[in-house]
Amino acid sequence: MKITYYLEVLSSWCHWSEPAWSALKLRYGHQAKFEWRVALMNPDDFPVSIAQVEWFYRRSGNTTMKSPYMLNPGWFEAARKGDYRAPNLVIEAARGLGAEDDTVRLAVTHAALREGKKMGDLDQAVAVAAKAAHLSPKKLKAAAQSSEVAKRVAVSTAEFHTHRISQRPAFILEDDIGDKAVFSGVVRFEPLAAAIDTMLSDTAAYAAHKAHFGGPPAQ
Repeated sequence: MKITYYLEVLSSWCHWSEPAWSALKLRYGHQAKFEWRVALMNPDDFPVSIAQVEWFYRRSGNTTMKSPYMLNPGWFEAARKGDYRAPNLVIEAARGLGAEDDTVRLAVTHAALREGKKMGDLDQAVAVAAKAAHLSPKKLKAAAQSSEVAKRVAVSTAEFHTHRISQRPAFILEDDIGDKAVFSGVVRFEPLAAAIDTMLSDTAAYAAHKAHFGGPPAQ
């Protein structure tokens, strides 16, 4: 089974989904392949003021998730006009340099959403990511600015849109018998785990049937 997590590294909802992602990997790591991919948000998807950022954070963190802490809006820069590609390119570049787990992107997210650092700035994002992954900042920055990394991010973002969804986080669940479940905007563990359990059960049933009866008749 394969589970793909589409994210935008500065998305607050992706931040709130991380505990579910970690719990899923812990429970199903021996039964499924887990992979994250960048799905860039459009510039118009980002807030346009600190006041908007804080309003969204109160709705998602305090009202919906009942979080004991408030996310930090300090990363926001009105002058960027919603262009926050840099930190996403950095985490993708780090993955290409061998940092394939969640460490780097979680460090970048934490720096932005908890500490309020300007992760929209390429140099600041590189500094945080390089430290987290023990990579050369110079090498990481060069990779983040490369056409190869830009292409990979463009491809993964396009893949996200092929599922006809718009909300991040998104989780795509695919099993060996051709079933697929798509969750867009869901951040909690329970519905994802329920779908995974069902799909694994169905896959096991197919395997048991084949072991007992063989393949389907030729005609």
